[in-house]
Amino acid sequence: MIAPTAAPTAAPAAAPTATSSAKQTLQGAHPVGARPPRGHVTRGKTAANRLRRIDVWTALYDPWLLRREDGPWSNAWVVDLGYGASAATTLETAARLRRLNPALRVMGVEIDRARVDAAQPFADAQTVFRHGGFALPLASAGGRTETVRLVRAMNVLRQYEEAEVEAAHAALIGQLLPGGLLIEGTSDPTGRHWVVNVLRRPVDGAPSHAPGREALIFGTNFADGFDPDRFKAVLPKDLIHRVVPGEPIHAFFEDWRAAWRDASPDSVWGPRFQFRHAAMGLGRRGHAITLRRAMLDRGLLVWRPA
Repeated sequence: MIAPTAAPTAAPAAAPTATSSAKQTLQGAHPVGARPPRGHVTRGKTAANRLRRIDVWTALYDPWLLRREDGPWSNAWVVDLGYGASAATTLETAARLRRLNPALRVMGVEIDRARVDAAQPFADAQTVFRHGGFALPLASAGGRTETVRLVRAMNVLRQYEEAEVEAAHAALIGQLLPGGLLIEGTSDPTGRHWVVNVLRRPVDGAPSHAPGREALIFGTNFADGFDPDRFKAVLPKDLIHRVVPGEPIHAFFEDWRAAWRDASPDSVWGPRFQFRHAAMGLGRRGHAITLRRAMLDRGLLVWRPA
């Protein structure tokens, strides 16, 4: 995966040297062909189907956003930011989401040029791989710049400081179409457990660079049982150090553990049944939980923090 560092307001910066190890600050946007943003290349490790359940959730959560082809949404990109050493996650996402929109265009973005070069044999008319970072490598022609409907940035921000997350979110949200989505978070190496922030660019009447969490999504495949505490290790960077008394995320986990215990009689029917009933218990405790069975039965819990 990559760790790109650019916000859309400052001037472009030179690419890092191979020996650079210092933490870089977020800097400016750049078009295709300009100097890349600073950042450090991460290990880039991934696995086939690691993000499959995130693709499933995305299709369930906002299918209209993926299907839209009106006005600026025509040919708008889905961007897989920081796809890593293998193009697998980008290609898998393209195949899954095109079940909703066969014309959907998908762009994989990496800060490591060698990874971009290695992915080129997999590119086609609807799938591209480009060199870039937080300043998305969008092409301009005839006075028009390419548009973006959704950005997914998985396992990208985890090595950054918490103080840098807000600027990273703002940089990406500012490049979305109004109403577009940013999906940012962390998964374990196999994708069994993951948590993502969902942020949406305001449609109108609000600053375009004003991030606000629309939802926090928890995903599991129940492969090795279930315990709410397993999600703590894969919380997004802005939350992972905040599971302490007095913080909303701490109170949420306390309530989830209690709801899971209360639903233990349902465990005879399996963890999915208990998971669904624990989600209902969270709702009774005052949390805004999406209770759609299509999500809960797939191990997908959508929480909308107050």
